[in-house]
Amino acid sequence: MKIDEILAGESKNVEFKESLPVKSSKYMKTIVAFANGQGGKLIIGVEDDTRKIVGIDKNEAFQIMDAVANAISDSCKPAIIPDIYMQTIDGATIIIVDIEAGRQRPYYLTAEGLQHGVYVRVAGTTRLADEAMVKELLFEGNNRFFDKTVCLGLQASDADIEKLCRQMKQVALRNCHSDEEKALVKDVTAKQLVSWGVLVEHEGKLMPTNAYAILTGADILHCTFQCAVFKDNRRIVFVDRREFTGPVQDIIEDAYNFVLRNIHLGAVIEGLYRQDIYEIPPAAIRELIINAAVHRSYLDNGNIQVAIFDNRLEITSPGKLPVGQTIEKMREGYSKVRNEALAMAFSYMHLIERWGTGMLRIAEMIRESGLGDLEIIDGGTELRFNIYRKLNAGQIPKAEQVSGQSAGQTPETEQISGQNAGRTPETEQMSGQNAGQTPKAEQMSGQNAGRTPETEQMSGQSAGQTPEENIQEELLKLSLDEKTVLKVLQTSPQIIVRDIAQQLDFSRSGVSRLMRKLKDKGIIERIGSNRKGYWKINL
Repeated sequence: MKIDEILAGESKNVEFKESLPVKSSKYMKTIVAFANGQGGKLIIGVEDDTRKIVGIDKNEAFQIMDAVANAISDSCKPAIIPDIYMQTIDGATIIIVDIEAGRQRPYYLTAEGLQHGVYVRVAGTTRLADEAMVKELLFEGNNRFFDKTVCLGLQASDADIEKLCRQMKQVALRNCHSDEEKALVKDVTAKQLVSWGVLVEHEGKLMPTNAYAILTGADILHCTFQCAVFKDNRRIVFVDRREFTGPVQDIIEDAYNFVLRNIHLGAVIEGLYRQDIYEIPPAAIRELIINAAVHRSYLDNGNIQVAIFDNRLEITSPGKLPVGQTIEKMREGYSKVRNEALAMAFSYMHLIERWGTGMLRIAEMIRESGLGDLEIIDGGTELRFNIYRKLNAGQIPKAEQVSGQSAGQTPETEQISGQNAGRTPETEQMSGQNAGQTPKAEQMSGQNAGRTPETEQMSGQSAGQTPEENIQEELLKLSLDEKTVLKVLQTSPQIIVRDIAQQLDFSRSGVSRLMRKLKDKGIIERIGSNRKGYWKINL
């Protein structure tokens, strides 16, 4: 562990403890969450709030290491084998508990059982896994694919199967670029569908799988694209919105055409001919939409979201990264298939190729168009891709002014939970709000105390934006956890961190971090002393 890594603070893969908690349950949830995710390090001897290296007593080091090893052995199932070692930094001794990504998922706390004891890491905090997440971990742990599982309650006649085979061939022919390619496209047969996992044979009958349901648009397991155009760069006012449901290979085209209708189209003259050019390469748009469809988690009830803002295009896919996959690997061209049957069907239909180079191509096309780098954000329970649009000539995209982040967004500050086309329950009244109505959150006012014009510019405030407008914008960008803490403070302004953590089942360090973010954004401020004061909400 390097000092720079400690100074960077807690993250999805790092958690600090000043000392070893008396109750092992205080850190065992994190150990389980690391094993269920991409692995991580629990570091004992560092203050989580200040990141100060306080160290531990060398005479107690081996005793602490034994206690941690025994707690992991006694508290977790399946068995987790940690790597526990000491390290000296700036003269202080710390203990590092290194947990690798597990292969026997899901891991859970023995005392709480499989149904209630599975934990995952989301944006630097440890969370109880929901039912869909537990199911996904079970499939990963057993090396099974959800899309290859029989779809209960769905029947497929011979005529239905033949219809799907014809439709898939039509899609394949439509996606060919030459007559030579078309000549190589063969008929799809029921036998072929079985080999891919779209159908399974059971007692002499062909049974449809979840992949079959997705490819046919069956109501029992549908795939939905929520597409929207928003006014300016915030998820507040809809300019246009559509929802596409049906066979996944069809609604991919619907979502793709929606984007093309709502982005700028220019032209260049080459010789005697005029050539139309979109501001974002259409091939990159289409591949990202296809990628979202084939790699999303279909155990998650959320929908794929395609959102167009003045400064960016966002494509969000439900589900955490599959085991073994990271954003770094993705950028290098490594592909980890979540839905194997769909991937085989998509490959036949010339929607994808199976070599994992798609992401490399997308990133290259975007860079060559002068749009900078493709931004990939792992939100823990979803994956988001951002392409930043060109502004007026000579202008620098807002994304570059905030170090490549979405307009005011980071993985920690925004969580996506499959909400309707970018809406959140807090920012929009879900029943019948007109497109031009201002959400409740936009009507809120409040002074962002203590901020100077310079600090407002640094935090991404638009030129000419008032403090009231700035705080309204910050409210709309709060993460789910930040909103949860804010609601507690609104109800009990004199509450302390310990009681918030106990009430929400969050760690104290997690609550402290969330409150620090709320303070930095000017949404809350402390009035009076730590002991007798209260929290003022600037709404």
